[in-house]
Amino acid sequence: MQEPIEPGFMVFVADGELGVGAVREVRADSREVVVNIENGGDFTLKADAIREVHEGKVILDVEHLPSDMRQALRHPHDAEYPDSVYAASDPREGTLKD
Repeated sequence: MQEPIEPGFMVFVADGELGVGAVREVRADSREVVVNIENGGDFTLKADAIREVHEGKVILDVEHLPSDMRQALRHPHDAEYPDSVYAASDPREGTLKD
């Protein structure tokens, strides 16, 4: 059984990668979660968009994310790394480079 999600948990596209945001709110018995993606804003996710939860980390299931969130995940670190495009080490687990 997964650990319960709480506001403040960091959000990742893959374990071991850079964090891309944080949980803002947990709704309706953890069936919906509002996450804030850096440089992308808030997104409401259903439980099936979360692959796993452990040690205060929420790992997303990228295949179940809405397309606008996938687009936001292409540039979460623009403020820190303006000339780069974020991608997880394994593109099947994370976002793809432009």
